[in-house]
Order: sequence, then C-alpha cells, then structure tokens
Amino acid sequence: MKRKNYSLVAIVLLALIAGLILGNLLASREKRKFNDNFGNIFKSILKTDNKISEILRLIDTYYVDTVDIDNLTEEMAIELIAQLDPHSVYIPADELELVNNELEGSFSGIGVQFNIQNDTITIVSVISGGPSEKVGLLAGDRIITVDDSLFVGKNISNEKVMRHLRGPIDTKVKLGIKRFGTPEMLEYTVTRGQIPVSSIDISYMITPQIGLIKVNKFGETTYSEFLVAIAKLKNEGASKFIIDLRENSGGYLDRAISMINEFLPANQLIVYTEGRSYPRYDALSDGTGSCINNPVVVLIDEFSASASEIFAGAIQDNDRGTVIGRRSFGKGLVQQQKELSDGSAIRLTVAKYYTPSGRSIQKPYQTGDDENYNMELYNRFLHGEFYTQDSIQQADTIAYKTLKGRTVYGGGGIMPDIFIPRDTTDFTPYLNQVINYNHLYQFAFSYTDKNRQKLILHKDWQSLEKYLNSQNLLRDFVLYAEKNGVKPVQSEINKSGNFIRRHLKAYISRNILSDAGFYPILFQDDPTIKRTITELEKE
Repeated sequence: MKRKNYSLVAIVLLALIAGLILGNLLASREKRKFNDNFGNIFKSILKTDNKISEILRLIDTYYVDTVDIDNLTEEMAIELIAQLDPHSVYIPADELELVNNELEGSFSGIGVQFNIQNDTITIVSVISGGPSEKVGLLAGDRIITVDDSLFVGKNISNEKVMRHLRGPIDTKVKLGIKRFGTPEMLEYTVTRGQIPVSSIDISYMITPQIGLIKVNKFGETTYSEFLVAIAKLKNEGASKFIIDLRENSGGYLDRAISMINEFLPANQLIVYTEGRSYPRYDALSDGTGSCINNPVVVLIDEFSASASEIFAGAIQDNDRGTVIGRRSFGKGLVQQQKELSDGSAIRLTVAKYYTPSGRSIQKPYQTGDDENYNMELYNRFLHGEFYTQDSIQQADTIAYKTLKGRTVYGGGGIMPDIFIPRDTTDFTPYLNQVINYNHLYQFAFSYTDKNRQKLILHKDWQSLEKYLNSQNLLRDFVLYAEKNGVKPVQSEINKSGNFIRRHLKAYISRNILSDAGFYPILFQDDPTIKRTITELEKE
C-alpha cells in the first residue's frame, strides 16, 4: 500500500481497536455455575488474615496523609484482575449497568438516537412506538434544556447525555426542544420506558435468491431476532444466506450456539469449552435447525471476535459453508460475570473454547502485558496483513482437520477460506482529510437537516437513492469541505468521487431510514459482498 494511505487507515484502525477493546468488556458468558470462591475475591480483603487487608488497614491507620481507602481499593481491584489475562476485567458499580445494557436486549430511556453537533444534542431518529414518539418528538429536534437546566456547550458528551436521558422506567424527564421552522422553544415531558436494543442491523434480499443478515453482537435477544430475520427472508424468496459478522466483537456464547444450530444436521460438534475448574462441555447440534440444507457464507474481519469466531469456526470445521474476509481477532477465552457485594462485578476467564477440529483460536498473550496485546491488530496492519494474504503470520503451525479433511490452523483467529484484502482503490490524500476531520458525516447530517421535508417523502432506500442520484452531492460536498479548510484537488476528487458519493448517500439514507437505508447503499460496491454473491451463485 502506498505510504500516503497510512494516515487514514491507521487512525480508523486505532479508533476501531478502541471500540473492540470496549467490546471485549462485553465478553461471552456461559450459564454453567463455577466455583463461588471467585465471587468472594474482594470480600477477602476485609479478613484480618489477608495481606491486602493488612496493608490497607496500616495505610488507613498510620499513613501521613488522609487516604480515600475506597478509591484505593478500587484501583487495587482493577490492577489485580488486569494481571490475569487480557479479557478478565473488573467493572466498577457505577459502570455495570451501562456495560450490561448493550447485551441485555433493552434499557430504560426515552427512545431516541442522537448525535452531538455544534455542541448541541440533535435527535437523529425517534424509535417507533417509544416514549418520545408518543409525546411528539421528531427527528431533527434539538435538545436545549433537560429538566429546566441548559444542556448545550462543549462539556456535553455522549456519556453525559445518556446519564440524563436514561433512568428508571416510569420516571419523567422534561425537555426543552428547538425545532426547525418554529421560533419558540417547545417543552415536552417524556415518561421513560423500556427501549429495545437490536443486535441485527439489517436483514434484506441482496439478490432474488440470497438473503443477508448483519449481526452486530450476540446479545440476550439476538437468537430470537435471528429467527425472525430468517423467516422474513425465506418468505421473500431467500434460499441462500450471508451472515455478516464483520466488526462483531462477540457476546453471549449460548446465543451463538443456538444460531449455529440452525445450519447444522444433528449430532455435529459446534464448540467445546474446558478450564482448570470447568469440566469439558460439548455443544452439539440437535438437527432441528431451519436452514440445514441452505447454502451459507459467513463474513469476518479483524474485528470479528469471540462468539463471532465460534460461529465462523463451527461452519468452517464442519464444512457447512464458506468463510470469507480477513483473519479474525483471536479471542478464545470464556468469561463469566460475578457481581460483588458493593454492586461492582468481575468478568473472569474460566475456560477456553475450541472449534470442532480441536483448535484454539486465542492469540498469544503475556500475563499482565495488555499493551502489546492491544497493539496486535495495529501490528498486523503495519505488517501488511490487511492487504496481502502472504503477509499473515499465525502463531500456531499445528495442522487441524475439518470434517472432510481440509487443513485449518488455530492460535490466532479464524483464517477465512477466501481472503479479501481491504480496498484502497479510492484512497487519496483528499479523501484522507475529509474522513479524518469527519466531514462526510457532518455534511450528510447538515444536508439531511436542511432537506428533511423532501427526503422523508421517500419510504425505501431505492426511492431515496434515486432522488439523491439526481442531486449534485459531490459538488456540494466539495464546497462544504473547502469552507471547512480542505483545499480541493480535482484529480484526487475524481479518483475518490465514487467513494464520497456512496458514503454520502448511505449516511443521508441512514438519517431518514435508519440502518435499513444505510447498508443496502453502502454494500453496493463492497468487494467482500460481491465475491460472496459470486460464490453463492455457484451453488
């Protein structure tokens, strides 16, 4: 890859790595019980015969200055768990609810998706049937006050917004709203309710025979959502399926097992787990799946981890379908969550999981050395792995055999059957700048805001894209970027034009139609999707 492309890819990669690390806090769980002594780790601090307790007591009694013992205990808890492995974590009490919400399938709030633009909270979409829709909030509304207090400015953050808008069910929050075309500020009182958290971004027919399901995590409701998506697509004529697990960092192990079961005949091994205090457990298919005879392709990339890798590994090792994309993250450790007496919790690694062929996909790590572990993906990028298959260096050279005798390897993620490099065809210094400064998204948001009344007339992505194709989005965007400090370079704009137009249309469509309008436009020129369609059409 050309040197000039490093800036964009490195920055995007680092941002996604940060998201993946956060995703690993939401690591997969099993419902089997494990030794309750794990849950008493921090209770032992209070015992007189414990060295940690003795040290804390001496500090509290004799140290020269006043020390916040509770805060010191929190820091010691974090350090203690960090010494185990990269995926065992301590979760403070004030963060536990937020961490759990993403996988539990719902939370209590007002039911809006928002974005912070120009130091102001703007409602991007209102969840259908939710509390905000019931009182009349609209997409494009600006939240100016919350409970009569001004809520704008540089100190507003996503975390702060969620802390104020979420809350116990049936509690109320008063919002001051500025609406386009209405001079006065409007006041709404919203009663918080249960808000669903979807784990399937989209399911749609990508060809007359092929249905695509994009899964963003394996949460509490993912399996039921998955069954609904399968049924919907079959009703629309799907006989072949694409399961898109790219950038899916995992979740609940049992949900992944149930989903894999839909594709396997009876008595095939899906995954097995085993640990020092955790007897081997084999998960087998029961033959009741709805898609046992339907061709399937699984898409993965370097951010597919944990339960995503179980899914891909089971399909691959049982020779049930094709895995396409790039080498996955390499997380083969099973965590269980145990809450502590003060409302905090630990997610402790209790076992390793193995694919049906017997391979562990966990990449190497050194105990207590999270820094190098977290930089592993970036090092893959520097080594060129995202662009050429020959650059891939797996740690485990032991050969394992699939059900039909194909050779596969473990010890560092799932290797796809078909490698698809990252596409850099459209990359230019101009594109790097407009992406790095977030101008694509900001322009799309501004365009949607100014043209909302025309855009909402289009009820599906095909109609909306046709309308957007009639608009000179690229010209308008170049002028916008120039006003914001990005000098136009025509030759580079010509090269990157298709990328810019496609992403602008996708972002604008998402602002109007949510993900149902975003992915079908974005995926039109996706090399991985194109190759997947080619492979499925052979069957």
